[in-house]
Amino acid sequence: MRCARWRRVPLDLAREAREKSAAPYIDRAVQCQLSAHDEGEHFGLLADAGAYGTALWLRWHGTDETQLVVLPDCPVAAPGSDGEGCCLFANHAKQHTWEDDLEEVSCIS
Repeated sequence: MRCARWRRVPLDLAREAREKSAAPYIDRAVQCQLSAHDEGEHFGLLADAGAYGTALWLRWHGTDETQLVVLPDCPVAAPGSDGEGCCLFANHAKQHTWEDDLEEVSCIS
């Protein structure tokens, strides 16, 4: 199950995210894409970063300040010849998105 935490994207970070990506639109709020957790950092996907194999994420911890971070894509795919790729970033905590059998998870959210 995915984390239930959401965070509004500050206007200045939304502008910066549009400049750093090819995306014409950045969501005003993002949901943490990691597996359910109570403590630690949260990560909401904003857009592809433009460089192959990277994405732009909004990172926050509790009510602390938010940051834009460019992270490499998770290279792990589900077993099998046509295994679905993980929609998170490299070295993320807990399970991959394709391991979540409780709900359908979309990389786009």
